[in-house]
Amino acid sequence: MAESMQGLHRSHRCTEVSNKIIGEKVTVMGWVQRRRNLGSLIFVDLRDRSGLLQIMFDETIIGKEGFEKAGTLRNEYVIAVTGTVQKRTAAVNENLKTGDIEIVADGLRILSESETPPFPIEENSQTKDELRLKHRYLDLRRPDIQRNLMLRSKVAYLMREFMAKEGFIEIETPMLTKSTPEGARDYLVPSRVHPGSFYALPQSPQLFKQLLMVSGYDRYFQITKCFRDEDLRADRQPEFTQADMELAFVDVDDVIDVNERLIQYVFREAIGVEVSIPFTRMPWQEAMDRFGSDKPDVRFGMELCDVSEIVKDCGFGVFTGALENGGSVRAICVPGKGDMGRKQVDKLVDFAKGYGAKGLAYIQLKSDGEIKSSFAKFMTEDEMAKLIEAVGAKTGDLILFAADKNKVVWDVLGALRLHMAKELDLLDPDRYEFLWVTDFPLLEWSDEEGRYLAMHHPFTMPMEEDWPNVDSDPGSVRAKAYDIVLNGTELGGGSVRIHQNDIQEKMFEVLGFTKERAWEQFGFLLRAFQYGVPPHAGLAYGLDRMVMHMVHAESIRDVIAFPKVKDASDLMCEAPNGVDPAQLAELGIAIVETSEDKEE
Repeated sequence: MAESMQGLHRSHRCTEVSNKIIGEKVTVMGWVQRRRNLGSLIFVDLRDRSGLLQIMFDETIIGKEGFEKAGTLRNEYVIAVTGTVQKRTAAVNENLKTGDIEIVADGLRILSESETPPFPIEENSQTKDELRLKHRYLDLRRPDIQRNLMLRSKVAYLMREFMAKEGFIEIETPMLTKSTPEGARDYLVPSRVHPGSFYALPQSPQLFKQLLMVSGYDRYFQITKCFRDEDLRADRQPEFTQADMELAFVDVDDVIDVNERLIQYVFREAIGVEVSIPFTRMPWQEAMDRFGSDKPDVRFGMELCDVSEIVKDCGFGVFTGALENGGSVRAICVPGKGDMGRKQVDKLVDFAKGYGAKGLAYIQLKSDGEIKSSFAKFMTEDEMAKLIEAVGAKTGDLILFAADKNKVVWDVLGALRLHMAKELDLLDPDRYEFLWVTDFPLLEWSDEEGRYLAMHHPFTMPMEEDWPNVDSDPGSVRAKAYDIVLNGTELGGGSVRIHQNDIQEKMFEVLGFTKERAWEQFGFLLRAFQYGVPPHAGLAYGLDRMVMHMVHAESIRDVIAFPKVKDASDLMCEAPNGVDPAQLAELGIAIVETSEDKEE
């Protein structure tokens, strides 16, 4: 039966007890990790967020009633123990911080009993994610998850500390704001007092932080929640945490400088990793051409090689057809995989198709000297030799080719490059390779919408030298935008913002906005811009992604207390769910059955 605290106060967390206080009396509280009954002695491993501590129950010290109570303890019971610290009587456990000491109990209270958990509370659990997330409150007791969340807390503290010293002011921006048409889908919140009208949850504080620059706050910073109604993957959630900043009277180099020093400070103080600055800067075009990605992992080679010139006159229609349609033919060389079997190669072809490829051409330089290729009959000996030489392949290697529009080729080979790096165990998690990707295209063409879209957002400043070409060749205009990349993950992104009315109006025009629509959607910002706007720029980090890399987690779910699963649902509290019809009626909302619902 559970007992009360009755004036008892915890004196130490488990690992705060050490051999420096041997002989002292302490009070500890936590969860029972394990109980071992040796007959005359009972040993309990007590766990709290700091770690484990061994408790010894001796009937001659705690008395018969206390000893019998200790015998009833089960895993996950919550207990309070008073006793004296002593050196361990049994073998020392060098794997534990408290492995050379124990507490000899003279008092025990069972504060709460526990049912048998549906899975063991242990590090590196092999339990299925669905079961863990359904009982997330238990999963959060695992020591590795607790360490992750404590590190996350430390990272947030260090960021705030650094930014305050750099003159940034922390200002909260609204959670209920206006829906905007560009970018990902908004989460909408109906208004009761304004029937038929909706707020949107912010995808980012973008417009508000720009308004703060107009308001003269100079340097703004915030750690805030953002929301996007989009498909999920390992490093994406419908709600996520952003470390957000904006600076006035700056250009690209100023933003990069403060952020490199921020990263250096946080990584040193949080996990003891020394990060060298300045980071490498790589233009977007170079990143795509070399790595097939605008967030390249540069911990390994296997770079893309453009072989279009070599194959332009060959007889292989897949290659020549791609070139005639304005595309390219590129390849990667996978070291040591030349002896792959046909089934393994077929799996790579299927993998490539998942990224938009119609197929995948290859050359195998087998270890016995044989050269096997899916398109050898279309090539001369000289052409084959030039291809092999161009990618730097040697005996035992595998060359993979993609031929299509550039975007498809980049997507396919960029994904294959990472896939093969995992197969070859080339991704060292203890190596942190930071990179700035710069000079992004300002615009990208959408076949679906039949117009140009902003690659970042409509308030990104174009490169001054490219802007005159915006009417004649919009796709050639580069942006003053920059992403910070770590080991193939985009940690954050930002840009210099447009602060001149004429450029902003032209930008809206290029994006297909009428003047009326621009004012309808962004009027509050455009009005503010009539009253003196300083040049300004900013950047935002995905805090979840940063901590994920720091702790070597596979998913940001392991660094978020209560994450969602891939369909954006919460398995623990069963959200989203239906609501009382009376609530919907009060909001003037009706649920309409769709054709998809009828088919189901």
